[in-house]
Amino acid sequence: MASHHIQYFIVLLMATLFITIQSHSHSHAKLTPDFYNNVCPQALPIIKSIVSQKLNFKPRMGAHLLRLHFHDCFVNGCDGSILLDDTPNFIGEKSASGNVDSVKGYMLVDIIKAAVDKACKGPVVSCADILAVAARDSVSILGGPTYWYEVLLGRRDARNTTKEAAELYLPSQLFNFSQLVSNFKSQGLNLKDLVTLSGAHTIGMARCSTFKDRIYNDTNIDPNFAISLQQNCPIKGGDDNMEALDYVTPEKFDNSYYKNLVSKKGLFHSDQELFNNGIDCESDMLVELYSGDSNVFARNFGTSMIKMGNIKPLTGIFGEIRTDCTKVN
Repeated sequence: MASHHIQYFIVLLMATLFITIQSHSHSHAKLTPDFYNNVCPQALPIIKSIVSQKLNFKPRMGAHLLRLHFHDCFVNGCDGSILLDDTPNFIGEKSASGNVDSVKGYMLVDIIKAAVDKACKGPVVSCADILAVAARDSVSILGGPTYWYEVLLGRRDARNTTKEAAELYLPSQLFNFSQLVSNFKSQGLNLKDLVTLSGAHTIGMARCSTFKDRIYNDTNIDPNFAISLQQNCPIKGGDDNMEALDYVTPEKFDNSYYKNLVSKKGLFHSDQELFNNGIDCESDMLVELYSGDSNVFARNFGTSMIKMGNIKPLTGIFGEIRTDCTKVN
């Protein structure tokens, strides 16, 4: 009889301990800007230095780093899962249609990770946090917000992922307005976040195959703009030829993306859907506001990026700090 009591007591104790651990980890689930201040204060300056060197030489890399963070967060939260290589046990996100030809910068992340781990004398900074910091640094180096965009830290890395999740959650450049809204809503992001975060398309390039349908078939496009793009993107062939997402200042993080939308010169179908003959008044008003006020856009972009960076992070006892961003420990 006594042994039954002891067993019951042990089970009760373990259950209590488990609940305590869970609640403890969740009470610390809030990300903070100073997470690495004591454990490795040099981590963030090192990331910024490497990103800065790369962007001086190749500004386009800024768009790659920003997209890596975005595509990471939209698939099961900001957990570094996009960086995992395929294994015999799973096909990862890198192989998904939304990533396979459009997401780059993996090698630079590996370089950053190695430098940070060396300075911190071990794997202290997660791959997920490296993505968040490198995205923020890219934006500020290319002229975007610095003051209103204090990146929050403390994420841990996922131990698994699936290609299917990426296929399911990543938005497509072919989406119409209602598809975009519901896609962002499923991540806890609202219409304002959608219009604001789409401003990331003020930097970067796209292959002709991703917008060819728009320049030959869409009606909400400036005809001269369409004709100018058709020179480089013929109806047959030329699929891998590149065009800037923002043809005005493709290497500067500014508000000209929104000016393009107002004049029906958005490159992607999904971009122009944000300003499309009054389909949605709030969306149109935001595009017009941002096109006329770069400070409001910059401030709101920082706010929405922080909100996106808060999508389901792994913290506390969950996940791990990977020693190699491409594979689990």
